[in-house]
Amino acid sequence: MSKRINFRQGLSSFLFWSIISAAFIGPGTVTTASKAGSAFGLDLMWAITFSILATILLQEAAARITIASGKSLGELIAEKYGAKRVGWMKMALFLAVAFGCTAYQAGNLLGSVSGVLLVIPSGKEIMLLSIGLLASIMLFQGKYRSIANVLGMVVALMGLMFIFVAFNSNVNAGEVMSSMLIPGWNPDASLLIIGLIGTTIVPYNLFLASGISQGQDIREMRMGLILAIVIGGFISMAILIAGTLVEGDFSFERLAEALSTKLGSLASYFFAFGLFAAGFTSSITAPLAAAVTARSLFGQNDEKWQPRARNFRMVWGIILLVGLLFSLTNIKPIPAIIAAQAINGVLLPVVAIFLMLTVNDKKLLPAEFLNSRLINFLMLMVLLVCCFLGINNVLKALQQIGLFSSLSVNTVYTIVGSLTLLIVGIVGWEIIKMRKK
Repeated sequence: MSKRINFRQGLSSFLFWSIISAAFIGPGTVTTASKAGSAFGLDLMWAITFSILATILLQEAAARITIASGKSLGELIAEKYGAKRVGWMKMALFLAVAFGCTAYQAGNLLGSVSGVLLVIPSGKEIMLLSIGLLASIMLFQGKYRSIANVLGMVVALMGLMFIFVAFNSNVNAGEVMSSMLIPGWNPDASLLIIGLIGTTIVPYNLFLASGISQGQDIREMRMGLILAIVIGGFISMAILIAGTLVEGDFSFERLAEALSTKLGSLASYFFAFGLFAAGFTSSITAPLAAAVTARSLFGQNDEKWQPRARNFRMVWGIILLVGLLFSLTNIKPIPAIIAAQAINGVLLPVVAIFLMLTVNDKKLLPAEFLNSRLINFLMLMVLLVCCFLGINNVLKALQQIGLFSSLSVNTVYTIVGSLTLLIVGIVGWEIIKMRKK
């Protein structure tokens, strides 16, 4: 049994696991949460509450399997699906994560440049190329951690600024609590709902949590991880509340003006630098996460996949380059960033399914580290919600390009609901079979 941990150990664990909350408090969170507040008031607050609970469940499971086995999530998946006849599963999982990282990367670069443009309103292309070049130099040299930590502190201060604004807004506390706990469905908000989920339950963060948890005490991990995620979630809620101050169509400029009204003229400059910092640090971590995922799946102990080796550098280089090319196509930053979060929300069920099957496998983990029935039930509910939203958005996207456009709303929901129940049912049945062996 794990020994009782003291306050100092708990604080140390919280600071250690703050990397998870720092990873999802980026330009995507600022954009998606503030846009949700601007467009729908407090109506979508429940999506952040759901995201916090779901993130805790999935991140804890990802860290737990590494503490139990000494192997990362990617290594365990590679071991579980290592046979050639199912080796395509590893490739499919990597491609899903890499695709999500690429979508994030374009949003990260655009968000970072948007912060600079609030102060220097010109030279977008040069700024994008400069940021991309600087990120590539840091990734190549491996000196990304120090500057990421410094800029990450700025992002944290920006979070505190949003919390201050939220407490000084005219929003009723009872209304906030009600919005946090009572779900509401608005078909026009489906993209933002899954965006809020996708920007909080970041798929590649599951690999990150698994990768850094080796040697941790499980109780210490749980305390630090839960506290870090909850605080990050509250910052997201504060950003949403700040978004309600924006009048008219949402933009970074209008949000900066709203913050200046509440905190003074310096607030807009601090927001600009915070948005730049959030985007820049994320523009380093997204390509890196793709490379770390590839390494854990295809060659954790292979020299060709070490951080300074060709394969590792090739993965992060491709993600960085493709993200940069997309960001240079003159697409508008806010729709692009929201779309990136939605794409990751669609990909989330794929990673969650692999995680759930791994954390219930008696061949990989000792019995005491397997999921309990309650945790399995809760994770299946998370999967159900994520699948429903993801499939719904895919179908809506197909309708927008002319496919299935004749389907009625009720027919769409029937199809989405049926596919969701089928997927969750198959995963649940697989878990039952694994636990009976």
